[in-house]
Amino acid sequence: MTERSVPIESDAPLPDGLVDTFWRYEQALMADDVPTLDLLFEDDPHTLRGDAGGVLVSHEAIAAFRRGRGGAPKRLVDRVHVRVLSPELAAVVAVLRPAGGGRGQQTQVWRRGADGWRVIAAHVSGAIPAIDPRVWRVVGTPLVDATGSGALDGETIAVKDLFEIAGQRVGGGVPGYLAEADSATSTAPALATLLAAGAAVTGIARTDEFAYSIAGVNPHYGTPPNVAVPGAIPGGSSSGPASAVALGQATVGLATDTAGSIRVPASYQGLWGLRTSHGAVPVDGLLPLAPSFDTVGWLTRDLPTLRRVAGVGLPADAGTLPTQIAVAPALLATLDEHVRSAFWTGLGELVGEGRLPVPIEVPLTGVAETFAAFRTVQAAEAWRAHGAWLSAHPGAVSGAVAERFALAAAVTEEQESAARVVLAAERAKLRAILQESVLLLPAAASGAPQTTADAATIDRIRMQTLQLTCFAGVAGAPCISAPLLAVDGAPLGLGLIGSPGTDLALLDLAGTLLP
Repeated sequence: MTERSVPIESDAPLPDGLVDTFWRYEQALMADDVPTLDLLFEDDPHTLRGDAGGVLVSHEAIAAFRRGRGGAPKRLVDRVHVRVLSPELAAVVAVLRPAGGGRGQQTQVWRRGADGWRVIAAHVSGAIPAIDPRVWRVVGTPLVDATGSGALDGETIAVKDLFEIAGQRVGGGVPGYLAEADSATSTAPALATLLAAGAAVTGIARTDEFAYSIAGVNPHYGTPPNVAVPGAIPGGSSSGPASAVALGQATVGLATDTAGSIRVPASYQGLWGLRTSHGAVPVDGLLPLAPSFDTVGWLTRDLPTLRRVAGVGLPADAGTLPTQIAVAPALLATLDEHVRSAFWTGLGELVGEGRLPVPIEVPLTGVAETFAAFRTVQAAEAWRAHGAWLSAHPGAVSGAVAERFALAAAVTEEQESAARVVLAAERAKLRAILQESVLLLPAAASGAPQTTADAATIDRIRMQTLQLTCFAGVAGAPCISAPLLAVDGAPLGLGLIGSPGTDLALLDLAGTLLP
């Protein structure tokens, strides 16, 4: 269908230049002519663009989104409807025919100024996908039925692609690994317990390559959307379960956390996330990364759901949670000033509203040394878990993950042994602190970075974040990311670390922080 043959229906005579500018925009969109697209959107901080992933506000944010998406899906315009609101203002609704089938719709509000017609607001509705392959590897209706009834009746689970499910394969975010995997003969106990309590599995959700990342970017399958911060990365490595829950496609994300893989996506997407005490939930039937730190946990949109899931998945608490609240300034030292400010401002509001006692400050020395030792042991264990397979499959992982595994391969026994000595000493110090206080900290070092952020920025934020998140792993302690803070208009989780074995009490404490 050519431009001339596309039906245009209008409630009034068409303003001069509007239709020509509309087609100029459409041609630029299909050609991924970003400069022309930027020109045709009004250069204003209030310009809007929305889709199923959320709303972008400002010409700058919209332009950044365009630069990072790699072009729009191909489509034809089937019909155009125009409503003339004034001589200088018009609404244009285009009915679209996507190349992949189905129907879509694009609504734009155009305003005429000195430089001609410009879009001041737009909304795009694509064809309804059966499954978003960035989020899901496989889904069902359900994929796995509940095996019993109980506290989780009606809950739906997005399972991170690390857990064994009878009759399904584990892919670990790596296509080559998935291709060689055999179907599991049994279901991981961490999942079987939830199924027995009434939950059903919606599907198997994406993860970063072998879960060795906290970004949520997978070069093979794409980047799951972040509905809380449109155009931003979702956080990983539990990216698929987090996005599935945030999108409302599941109520529970069954995930893992080694160095922040639950807490970071929870923080980035405004979810509740719990990293459980080390060893509290069985890791049988789980593809490992670094067993000294690997834990199972969950992501939900609300605290009551997380509390019910934890009540099913965890044993009774093995200890008592202290009433004292603490902050370790040394953990905040490497953060950007605006993030520190957001953290202290959020704490001040909680204290001022009587939801939190005034926290004490606790000294925590050797932060950099502890982080370095954590990374060394994690790397050594990651190479033991996957090194043989990776050596036999060069090029199976890529980018930053490949670089991490290359460094992991070079860790010596002497380096690992020395790092374990450091961790043992720091673990004892941390557990002593946690016996006296619940430790508060940001769950991540920033709001979610944009997908267009350069590699250096992503790596800097990653290193800052890991210097926060590794401490729960070193202590073997539970940590919650509670969606109670914000930075630069984006969600920022409040991290609460309790002593090992106090997971349920920590969730109950988090409940007292809600308005």
